[in-house]
Amino acid sequence: MFERVLSFLKDLPAAGRARNNADDPRVAASALLYHVMSADGVRQDAEWERFKAVLAESYSISGDELDALAAAGERADNEAIDLYAFTSVLKRQLDPDARKAFIGLMWEIVYADGELHELEDNIVWRVAELMDVERHDRVEARRKAAAKVPGAAGTSSDE
Repeated sequence: MFERVLSFLKDLPAAGRARNNADDPRVAASALLYHVMSADGVRQDAEWERFKAVLAESYSISGDELDALAAAGERADNEAIDLYAFTSVLKRQLDPDARKAFIGLMWEIVYADGELHELEDNIVWRVAELMDVERHDRVEARRKAAAKVPGAAGTSSDE
């Protein structure tokens, strides 16, 4: 399933050629990942590195192109008034399995620093709801991401 979402994301227009706004699925994905990374008000180096690694892996990009997509996501997130602009784009573009996989990517960003903050948990919950990802799928994706991190702290009220 993860490979399917990566394959789909790679097939989207390249960030440099596509519109550099929330209607661009790559910018929408980058903005949501940036938003969850920044939710607790502290951007850890481990989170930033995982954020950029997810973008690089998802879109097969590096260097200036990667930096441009990360910056476009940050800019779009800072200018957004809600998450719907981003989730609606991805909901239209991704099938249900790919949406579940995207929620898994969000959890990877959350757990990059080994901790779960309640604001991060809430954002993933809201994004999952807006993208019609079922509760049990969101919780399972969280468990999988947490299991990859030795000593991951924090639990969700979902359980």
